Amino acid sequence: MANYLITGGAGFIGSHLVHALLERGDQVRVLDNFETGLRQNLDPVSDGIELREADLADADAVRSACEGIDYIFHEGALPSVPRSVKQPRPSHEANIGGTFNVLEGARLAGVKRVVYAASSSAYGNQPGFPRVETMAPQPLSPYAVQKLTGELYMQAYWRVYGLETVCLRYFNIFGARQVPDSPYSGVMARFILMMMRGETPTIFGDGEQGRDFTHVDNVVSANLLAVEAPAHLAAGRVFNIACGERHTLNETYALLATLLGFEHPPIHGPEREGDVRDSLADISAAFAALGYAPRIGFEEGLRRTVAWYREEFAG
Repeated sequence: MANYLITGGAGFIGSHLVHALLERGDQVRVLDNFETGLRQNLDPVSDGIELREADLADADAVRSACEGIDYIFHEGALPSVPRSVKQPRPSHEANIGGTFNVLEGARLAGVKRVVYAASSSAYGNQPGFPRVETMAPQPLSPYAVQKLTGELYMQAYWRVYGLETVCLRYFNIFGARQVPDSPYSGVMARFILMMMRGETPTIFGDGEQGRDFTHVDNVVSANLLAVEAPAHLAAGRVFNIACGERHTLNETYALLATLLGFEHPPIHGPEREGDVRDSLADISAAFAALGYAPRIGFEEGLRRTVAWYREEFAG
């Protein structure tokens, strides 16, 4: 049994990690300021965790939260490309300053390993598919720059201080507990809720842009593997976490409409600044070093996600 700190543990991915660790019998501490995380994500397990309500920008609070911890899952961030384009400073302070505070807290506390939630947005719109970790990053948005900076910080702390770090570049994660009704919500969650309400979603662009959609259970599996992988295989490295498949937004819309009995075609709007046109991951490095392979495929993930939203938002 180990002691874990999950930053952003009340958020979409973080809360899934909380539940998974508690099921294994581990000790879990959560650090969250609830700006984007939700208390109800932790309600079923609130008695089993230690909650620290604080901001990543609070260096003292972060340092305190790292004390007595073996491993950190750094999920805390201010997400969304459009949010970072509209308001770059808050994203910068949370995603770069907050990551620095986590690393410093981990270093001073003697934490064994930090697993960092990186982003496939680091690749930008460069040619060449699938995306391989050895490609030179070409970030398009402030958010992409911020998440890439976090990767570089992680690698520097491994090289300079010997703090083991592993960076997982997430590709278009979806599933239960993703907030559906924010202007910065993920496309899958937003589409599902709007269709359930009888509202027609908007696809920005022609809809032929492709995404490597990845169910959140696959991400949880990847994180647990990353924290346990031998240092000589994983420490200081960056890994794509995805399914290795490309599905267009038009295809995704059609499948969701079928699952939900929604009969209207999408509205199409202009492309958004900072959006990556296509994504498709090569996941062979994660398989070789971590033993990662996706457990939940695209269509099964859609069915599970729709079922959860139907139950959660019934009526």
